Amino acid sequence: MIEDQIAQWRSYLRSRQAIHAVDIAELEDHLREQVAALTAAGLAPDEAFLVAVKRLGSLDALSREFAREHSDRLWKQLVMPAADTGEQKPAARTDALVAFCLAVAAAVVIKLPALFGIGLNENESFYVRNLSLFVLPLVTCYFAWKRGMAAGTARWLAVAFVAAGVFANVYPFTPEGNTEILTALHTPIALWIAVGVAYAGGRWREVAGRMDFIRFSGELFIYYVLIALGGGVLLGFTFGIFEAIGMDIEPFFETWILPCGAMGGVLVASWLVETKQSVIENMAPVLARLFTPLFTIVLLVFLGLVLGTGRTLDVEREVLIVFDMLLVVVLGLLLYSLSARDPRAPGGAFDVVQVVLVLSALVADAVALWAIAARITEFGFTPNRVAALGMNVILLVNLAWSAVCYVRFLRGRGGFADLERWQTNYLWVYAVWAAIVVTAFPPVFRYI
Repeated sequence: MIEDQIAQWRSYLRSRQAIHAVDIAELEDHLREQVAALTAAGLAPDEAFLVAVKRLGSLDALSREFAREHSDRLWKQLVMPAADTGEQKPAARTDALVAFCLAVAAAVVIKLPALFGIGLNENESFYVRNLSLFVLPLVTCYFAWKRGMAAGTARWLAVAFVAAGVFANVYPFTPEGNTEILTALHTPIALWIAVGVAYAGGRWREVAGRMDFIRFSGELFIYYVLIALGGGVLLGFTFGIFEAIGMDIEPFFETWILPCGAMGGVLVASWLVETKQSVIENMAPVLARLFTPLFTIVLLVFLGLVLGTGRTLDVEREVLIVFDMLLVVVLGLLLYSLSARDPRAPGGAFDVVQVVLVLSALVADAVALWAIAARITEFGFTPNRVAALGMNVILLVNLAWSAVCYVRFLRGRGGFADLERWQTNYLWVYAVWAAIVVTAFPPVFRYI
């Protein structure tokens, strides 16, 4: 059966006469690897084939077109009840059950410290430092189960989470001090790479595997925000109807609904992204294409005002966080535009806009680095300034080489794959820097 489907796919590509036999053979190798991995993860062979073809669309436009023409069948096989039985496929039922159980577990875990006298309101700093540890291990467990992760890899990921828990709790932080806040901000960044290893499974060493994780991250964020907005609307109505009978549920909301819902929602969103990724068009690339020109205009206006007025950047912590988030968003727009682009397509107008965005962000990052360096020279080193300096240097290097790769591609002197490889390999740089901030900054700066 699976060989017949692969033969049909191969014939489709050949019939279009737009791809060489050598390229078809290479794509077929990728296709078979995907099918084998998905089958090992528990999918039926026909499901595995259709999902693999859809994923292969990131490498080849014809494969994407083939998947679209078969999308009706794909939808029915993955999320609709099985024909003639009125029952969902066992694999889909099991997947949903496991995700639901882990979501409940995440909701329970966030409340466990209260059993030991660590209440949410009285120990807010504890929960802030450990927030990612309440949910990311369970997300990792979900994908480790889905991908059939090897025991050795699972042990290494467990070690990473245990180590993060130790560093987040053994240091004698100054309450609400700089190093404590930096630890809370950087712990999830360092641990997100562990989620990526679990998500990609045996494909983590491949560019395509890491790019799939980048796509997942963007889709997860969007789904989670949508769930949160829907939950907010539901809670608004709930407050209103209970208030109408004189009952105040705000304490129950703050103590139970908000923390438990926030943790469980991460698992639900992860399951939704995993279930729908091969059925509907991803939203992150669409939003990236929409907002790339807008962010380009914003950065160009900002740089024009800086040059025209001679004003310098305020380097207070809140401003630096906002500025770094802006640069991260720019990188996100670049990444998700890359993830949806056909690597074989020639450069176009949107690629030029992407280069302008990257170059603008590069100049803006240089302005930020100049302001941070001036502040350090005048007032000395602090945890926030050093963390901002390191992050901006990392972003500068990424943006600079991304611009070089993109310009080479547009001039026909390099392949688009070089840019994808650079971006996916750079994930480790962010994780390593975040780990350094979590482990080294508190003792170096005396836990202030």
